[in-house]
Amino acid sequence: MEILLSLCIGIGLSAACGFRVFVPLLIVSIASLSGHLSLVSGFQWMGTYPALIAFALATALEIAAYYIPWVDNLLDTVATPAAVIAGTIITASLVTDMSPFLKWSLAVIAGGGAAGLVQSATAVTRGASSVGSGGLANPILATIELGGSILTSIMAIAVPVLTILLVAVILFFATRKVIPRFSRRAAAG
Repeated sequence: MEILLSLCIGIGLSAACGFRVFVPLLIVSIASLSGHLSLVSGFQWMGTYPALIAFALATALEIAAYYIPWVDNLLDTVATPAAVIAGTIITASLVTDMSPFLKWSLAVIAGGGAAGLVQSATAVTRGASSVGSGGLANPILATIELGGSILTSIMAIAVPVLTILLVAVILFFATRKVIPRFSRRAAAG
């Protein structure tokens, strides 16, 4: 049961990396330092004060950059692979009592995959918003994504199974309803 719970926490935090790469890393660092989250051997560095400072600075810079129209679209090209890597690392840092091969396979597929799916959905939405509004609506999207990253990260630690279900519903809704609608508008505009 502990393996399943740690995997749910990891996947939830990884999905949050799809909204913002560094917010979940910062929250993992804070949760580890405060004793609310245990990191596996080899990843305790994430729960140190130098890591906390680095994640806080990176988070502040990332948040600020997403509020600049068109720079946010450029940032998405870098954030997509970074989100997958961060999601993989976060999931691997939490999964315990498992062979390294299985642990890293799950981390890449489940953690990196969740981060990549969420990041791809946000990048498509932002691209369509940029085309449709000339970038004027992008700060609104940036605020929603920031809130989503913070909320998902906190929920992943507090109620991990519910978070996984919520992320699955959001991804289903996004792939079925939101992304096709924005894609049609962008093609028409």
